[in-house]
Amino acid sequence: MNMNEQMKESEESILHTYNRFPVVFEKGQGCYLYDSEGKEYLDFAAGIAVNSLGYHYPGYDEALKDQIDKLMHISNLYYNEPIIEAGAKLVKASKMSKTFFTNSGTEAIEGALKAAKKYAYVRDGHADHEIIAMNHSFHGRSIGALSVTGTAHYREPFEPLMGGVKFADFNDLESVKAQITDKTCAIITEVVQGEGGIYPAKKEFLEGLRQICDEKDIMLIFDEIQCGMGRTGHYFAWQAYGVQPDIMTSAKALGCGVPVGAFVLSEKAAKASLEPGDHGTTYGGNPFVCAAVSKVFDIYENDKIIEHVQEMTPYLEQKLDEIVAKHECAATRRGMGFMQGIVIQGRPVGEVVKAALAKGLLVISAGSDVLRIVPPLVITKEHIDKMAAILDECME
Repeated sequence: MNMNEQMKESEESILHTYNRFPVVFEKGQGCYLYDSEGKEYLDFAAGIAVNSLGYHYPGYDEALKDQIDKLMHISNLYYNEPIIEAGAKLVKASKMSKTFFTNSGTEAIEGALKAAKKYAYVRDGHADHEIIAMNHSFHGRSIGALSVTGTAHYREPFEPLMGGVKFADFNDLESVKAQITDKTCAIITEVVQGEGGIYPAKKEFLEGLRQICDEKDIMLIFDEIQCGMGRTGHYFAWQAYGVQPDIMTSAKALGCGVPVGAFVLSEKAAKASLEPGDHGTTYGGNPFVCAAVSKVFDIYENDKIIEHVQEMTPYLEQKLDEIVAKHECAATRRGMGFMQGIVIQGRPVGEVVKAALAKGLLVISAGSDVLRIVPPLVITKEHIDKMAAILDECME
């Protein structure tokens, strides 16, 4: 069966909720993918910022295979060794207090919202609180996560959504202040807006949010699902700013390919929010995914993955800046670490993405006009050079 036949068969049974690119991937190795007809692709999309170690990183597969031979699922009615290890490592890396493992980033957002609401309920003795989210944000597609996603066309078909949500402008502290009332229980924001177009937060914005939340006893929630786990050159992007949240969400590269997410709480949030009966999950935190999370943290530490991102970022930015300087369609670059975007003007960004795919390079888009570059964190200068050469051709 050739690729066209495979794609046709897929469309006959899989619900069409994605406009997929015309390629069927079969395997990966290092920072490369291979389609079912053997063509090689340099991967600078990493499964949408998931595969931070690329494919078949030494030790990762073995850890998962070993765990399969032991135990994959037991439920959260019992303790298991991998969740104990993974939880300790996540709490240590985040310098926070407690974590709850979920099956996805969207589920992590749901848990974070519930924790913030419960904190306010415990404090005030009643519900009916409000949450402030950011315009152009993206937090997921379940009802709660969609309710705090600041893009109207995602929300409109599914309204009415969760009530009590107000929207402010990202990086505009006065806009946030204008939405605060006595009912406000949480402010949620990405530290680097991803789907909205790769916009890093300004330091004074995050510092201002922290001050407001401290003064008014509001939970500050940082969505680190895409920008976290080393992508910005820190375990979590907020650590670059020195502004710690009360609640943080993580997923994507947390497990480097297995379905896992988490929300992490400060001591203050953990002591006075969710308790037995408030929140749960059948699969979340199962031994299989937690073995992956634990191994990811070990690899990051032993192989100095975050230090590598810090070392390689200037070179990646230099090569992207050269593309911006050379090509009129490349208007500007913005981003942090290995989460970069080039604003495309005068032509659809999708054209560049498709041209790159045809030449054996995977990049993706963000927002309506941004070329998103989120490679595995283990890329080398040689990978960056090859990526830049292909993008250069695509923008001629």
